[in-house]
Amino acid sequence: MILAVQDGESEGCADLARSALEEGIEPLKIVDEGLSTGIRIVGEKFGCGEMFLPDLMMAVEAMKAGMDILQPELDKRKIRKKSRGTVMIGTVFGDIHDIGKSIVATMLEMNGYEVIDLGINISTETFVKKIRELNPDILGLSAMLATTMREQKKVIEAVKKEGLRDRIKILVGGAPVSEQWAEEIGADGYGANAEMAVQLVKRLAAE
Repeated sequence: MILAVQDGESEGCADLARSALEEGIEPLKIVDEGLSTGIRIVGEKFGCGEMFLPDLMMAVEAMKAGMDILQPELDKRKIRKKSRGTVMIGTVFGDIHDIGKSIVATMLEMNGYEVIDLGINISTETFVKKIRELNPDILGLSAMLATTMREQKKVIEAVKKEGLRDRIKILVGGAPVSEQWAEEIGADGYGANAEMAVQLVKRLAAE
């Protein structure tokens, strides 16, 4: 199954998940030792340049195909993985790009985090409201356009103004974003790609 994820074989992943269940293997074990391990390896290879965005996207789709088979069984048995923390993620206002954010969200879930994906084109007011309501540990702000980068700064400023900044870590990412920009706007970190974002979340969650 690990190889099926790495090779982006959606049908193969689904078949292997189904076969593993029929053999009596616990669904959580299939997730942890198969799908999660596979997507982590893909993320590491993507991070060091051995795999590319199309490979990562295919691997994510293969992993999801496996989860589609396993999730009903997990739900039926009321099995939930122990969460390593809660990450809220969304694409900022004026930006409708979804792929990068969704890949990061999926990889975080496979690494044991509870993810609240707010979606795209999210207003500053909504980010602040959801932080207050749901109290996540970490907030991820995605911006794929140079024209929407400023929205990341607006969100951070609003979070400060509302007195919420001390209780949440904020990371930023997206094609035009840089580490320098992250420092300038007062973010806690910057993820250049999905794997780096996952590693950053792990570091921030441990602090």
